[in-house]
Amino acid sequence: MKKFTYIFIALFSLSLITTNCREQKSTGEKVEEAVEDTGDAIEDTAEDVSDEVEDAVDNK
Repeated sequence: MKKFTYIFIALFSLSLITTNCREQKSTGEKVEEAVEDTGDAIEDTAEDVSDEVEDAVDNK
């Protein structure tokens, strides 16, 4: 039972160390990333619409 307790404590400590060492993004960085992703999505959609319009014009 003692070994189990020591192993549990060791694994728990290891998980805390690895979890806390990850790079944390600030709120500003998260917002900036979301804005960039949204901008990319808008550009992709605009390109898709442009392609569809060109295809529609070519098919007439």
